[in-house]
Amino acid sequence: MSKILIRGAKVLGGEPQDVLIDGETIARVGTGIDAGDASVVEAGGKILLPGLVDLHTHLREPGREDSETVLTGTRAAASGGYTAVFAMANTFPVADTAGVVEQVYRLGQEHGYCDVQPIGAVTVGLEGKKLAELGAMHESAAGVTVFSDDGKCVDDAVIMRRALEYVKAFGGVVAQHAQEPRLTEGAQMNEGIVSAELGLGGWPAVAEESIIARDVLLAEHVGSRVHICHLSTAGSVEIVRWAKSRGIDVTAEVTPHHLLLTDEMVRTYNPVYKVNPPLRTERDVMALREALADGTIDIVATDHAPHPHEDKDCEWAAAAMGMVGLETALSVVQQTMVETGLLTWADVADRMSFAPARIGRAQGHGRPVSAGEPANLTLVDSAYRGEVDPAGFASRSRNTPYEGRELPGRVTHTFLRGRATLVDGKLA
Repeated sequence: MSKILIRGAKVLGGEPQDVLIDGETIARVGTGIDAGDASVVEAGGKILLPGLVDLHTHLREPGREDSETVLTGTRAAASGGYTAVFAMANTFPVADTAGVVEQVYRLGQEHGYCDVQPIGAVTVGLEGKKLAELGAMHESAAGVTVFSDDGKCVDDAVIMRRALEYVKAFGGVVAQHAQEPRLTEGAQMNEGIVSAELGLGGWPAVAEESIIARDVLLAEHVGSRVHICHLSTAGSVEIVRWAKSRGIDVTAEVTPHHLLLTDEMVRTYNPVYKVNPPLRTERDVMALREALADGTIDIVATDHAPHPHEDKDCEWAAAAMGMVGLETALSVVQQTMVETGLLTWADVADRMSFAPARIGRAQGHGRPVSAGEPANLTLVDSAYRGEVDPAGFASRSRNTPYEGRELPGRVTHTFLRGRATLVDGKLA
């Protein structure tokens, strides 16, 4: 593999430096590095980050290849600066056996745009009744460490306790979709002023908060790790903050769309804004931003949820829940967190690379940009401004809430173990 010299990049937003890649690793970081026989990427003051890691991606394969495939999803990931994604288990068949997770893992290896780490289901068929083959999935070639019934909540406290006990044996983590099902029957959007005015079924904050409160106490009792998926309310923030103050081993994620959009968008009745958990209030959005800044929320995760046109271009009540997010996540974080002064670029590297890699035990990812480390890197033109055009997405689906919206920043290059997967904004 040839050498690559990235010249004049602001590593984690610091002073411009040169980064020499030799094969799969970073050979040198410094100033005035001689290019020699290396091909040169003129960074011109762009931001250089470690390759991004998404702990919450829906790749849909097997079973819903009309929405997304491992190939198209990982191409979207590379376009967004990601070098590793964790693929959720709600596929058809469900990823609840060693065979299915190995299939997804090998598809990721075959396509090569980013590393794909399958997430195993907590329960058989996501039905919440019987634990899936957690140990077998961990011991498989996929080496599963994260387990989730995302899309459904593990609402049975006994099942959740058993799952936490089981994964503790090998250092795994249960990622909980916090949604008390009885409190959200018929729910269509956040419960509040807007839902009352629109006459849509309300989704109360307590449906999320009650599950989080229960699960952090279960994690404390068992002495195991629990991760909270797509946290969305100010109350949830306070519960996680309290749990961490007690020393409970809990981590939490927030999505880009919950950092930017509010339930006011639902007034358009455009199903592109229909998502689970629902868009919340401005107060919730501000609380989420503050919690991400102070570390109460550990990471940003996309919850990339692709759907075909017909599942979104319909009346609100019939529409599927979810938004694509891999190709816009970093731009939304730049707008909501960096340009507001809440995070530095070094903080972004932590929330979108270091911390998710650590939570998911992603080997070789979330590593420092320094000599001897794997060359998993992302180059970002933070000065760029442009309108989001889903026609140019690498994802198979187009259900973005940002169409026509101006967002800052653009990923120009992505490197996976020294090999360019994205060059000048185009897939390699």
